[in-house]
Amino acid sequence: MLASFQYLNSCIQNQSYGILDFRAKKYSKIRSYCVRCKSSLDPTLDEEKDGKRKLKILIAGGGIGGLVLALAAKHRGFEVEVFEKDLSLVRGEGQHRGPVQLMSSALAVLEAIDENVAKQIMAAGCVTGNRTNGFVDGVSGEWFTKFDLSSPAVSRGLPITQVICRMELQDILVNAVGLDIVRNNSEVVDFIEEPSKVTVILEDGRQYHGDVLVGADGIWSKVRTKLFGRQEAKYSNYTCYSGVTKFVLPCIDSVGYQVFLGLNQYFVALDIGNGNMQWFAFHKQPPMSTDPPGGKKKLLEEKFGKWCDEVIALIQETPESMILQREIYDRDMICSWGIGRVALLGDAAHPLQPNLGQGGCMAIEDCYQLIHELDQVPNTGSDAEISDAICLALRQYAKKRIRRVGIVHAATRMASKMLAMYQPSIQFKTGPLAHLSSLQITYPAFRMGRAFLQYLLPKFMTWMIAGHGLSLKSQRDRDREREAKQT
Repeated sequence: MLASFQYLNSCIQNQSYGILDFRAKKYSKIRSYCVRCKSSLDPTLDEEKDGKRKLKILIAGGGIGGLVLALAAKHRGFEVEVFEKDLSLVRGEGQHRGPVQLMSSALAVLEAIDENVAKQIMAAGCVTGNRTNGFVDGVSGEWFTKFDLSSPAVSRGLPITQVICRMELQDILVNAVGLDIVRNNSEVVDFIEEPSKVTVILEDGRQYHGDVLVGADGIWSKVRTKLFGRQEAKYSNYTCYSGVTKFVLPCIDSVGYQVFLGLNQYFVALDIGNGNMQWFAFHKQPPMSTDPPGGKKKLLEEKFGKWCDEVIALIQETPESMILQREIYDRDMICSWGIGRVALLGDAAHPLQPNLGQGGCMAIEDCYQLIHELDQVPNTGSDAEISDAICLALRQYAKKRIRRVGIVHAATRMASKMLAMYQPSIQFKTGPLAHLSSLQITYPAFRMGRAFLQYLLPKFMTWMIAGHGLSLKSQRDRDREREAKQT
C-alpha cells in the first residue's frame, strides 16, 4: 500500500506528465477564471472564429459531460446537437447518484466556458470547501485526518468546492444550451463513419449527420461498445446505499463532509444545503439484484449499529422510501478514447468509482480540452485534409487528458482497497491471545499510514484543485491574440 502512495505522490510531482499548476489572471480586484461569452445568436460570432471551420458536433448523452460540451461548443460557434434517451431522469442518475461535487478546478472551467451559467450553478449549490472535511473513525467518531479545500483555491483566485443537486445542475445546463439543441427521447444506438462525415442512428431509426461524434453516454456507453466491442464493467466489490434526510448533524456549520471509516465498509455524510443532508453507505458484498429481507434500512442499522452516534442518527432519521441502493462499477483505463471522427468523454471514456467525487469534475475538464482541440481545425484545405485535422484534434484531446484522468482513476481504486483494509487496532478473537481482545492495541503500520496520508493528502488535494493543466483563456485573452495576429 505504501508503494501505491509513493507512486501517486511521484505522479503528482512529476511535471513531465503535463499536469501543471495554473493561476488566475488579475483583471480586476477579484481574481477568477471568467470569460465573457457571446450568445450563439450574436451575428459577430462567426467573425470571432478567426478563420476556423464551423464543424457540426453530434453528442450522444445529455448528462453533465454532454451538456457542458454542448455549451462550450455553442459558445465557440460550432453547430451542435445533443441526443438523450430520457432527459427527465438523466439515465436515473438524479436519484441514485445524489448531488454532484464540483471542485474548484471544475468550477473554474465552467467560468471559462460561460460566466453567467457558472454564477447560476454556484448560486444554486452548497459550498462545502470552506469548512472542515476529511476522514473519521467510524466507531469512535474521532478525526483520522483532515484536508483543506479552501486555501489552495483562495490563494489562486478560484471558486471554492461545492455540491449541487444533480437534477438542478442539469436544468441549468439544459436551459443554457437550449431545447432546440437538446433532443429528448433520442437514444443513439449506432453510428456510421464515412471519410467526410459521421452519421448517428437513433433507436427509432432516425439518422443525423455531422463532422464529429462524441460519446458522452455514460459507463454503459453504446458508442464505446461500437468503437471497441463489448467489454464487461468491473464490479468494485461495494454496493452503495444512499439517502437524503432533513435531519442535520450538530456540527453542520463547521463540517462540510465526513467519510467515516470501517473494515470493509464506510459511510459518507455531507451537507447539501436547505437543511438537508445526503449520506452514502458503502458496504463490501457481492452484487445483489433484490432488496435485503426486512428492507434496506434494517440492514444498514445492523451493519452500522455499533458505529458512532452521527452515523446511526442519519440512518434512523431517513425514511425507508428515501433509501436507494446501487452496485458500484468502473472500467479499466484504455489508452485510446476514440477512432477517426468519434471520441469518448466522461464516464464513457473513464468511469470512476465515486469515493473521491471526481466523475463530474473530470468530465467537465474533458469538455474544455476537447473543444479547445477542435477549435484548432482549419477551414481551408481538401476534405481529406480537414478530416485528418479532425482526427488529430481528437487524438490530441485524449493524449492531453489521459495522464491526469489515469491518476485519478488509480486513486479511486486505491482508495477503495485502502478502505477495505481499515482496521486501526489488532483483533484477538480466538487463540491463546484471546484474553487481550478488550485491549485497543494499535497496528504498528497504522500510525505510519496515517502520517503518510496526512503528508500526501494536502498535495493531492492541491493538485486536484489547481493542477488540471488546462490553459483557461478568457474572451479578452482571445481578443488580444486575434489582434496580435492581425497586426
